[in-house]
Amino acid sequence: MQTAIEKLNQQNMKAQVVDVRSGDSVRVHQRIHEGNKERIQIFQGTVIKTSNKNNAMNRITVRRISGGLGVEKSFLLHSPLVVKVEVTKRSKVRRNYLSYMRERTGKSARLSSVDFDSAQVNDISQDVPAQEPEKTEDPSAIPATEKEPVE
Repeated sequence: MQTAIEKLNQQNMKAQVVDVRSGDSVRVHQRIHEGNKERIQIFQGTVIKTSNKNNAMNRITVRRISGGLGVEKSFLLHSPLVVKVEVTKRSKVRRNYLSYMRERTGKSARLSSVDFDSAQVNDISQDVPAQEPEKTEDPSAIPATEKEPVE
């Protein structure tokens, strides 16, 4: 039997989310509200932490260097404010939490990359079947421009 919290979590989860792992370089498209305007902001960096996989509270922490300073942002993947997450590079790491990356800069902050199929990882719509337009069998429902001329 599901508790009330589990039911609420199931209602708020997105249908599909990109498989993001620690060590991935990602581009997170986030919806920003400024007054009565809305825009999409892209935050690009390395995922240093993932938590609560397969849960509505699935969270990633992304780190980047901006102006010589390290900036970290945490994103809830099932949030309606997170529009899209793209994995640009996948790296080989042996930990879930890459806290040691905070002290590293320059060449020592590089991670060894692994070959992966970016189209398959980023294309979350491939598992969802595409809806085909309804076909009409009644010839009177077809507009006159699509009817073949009778000779």
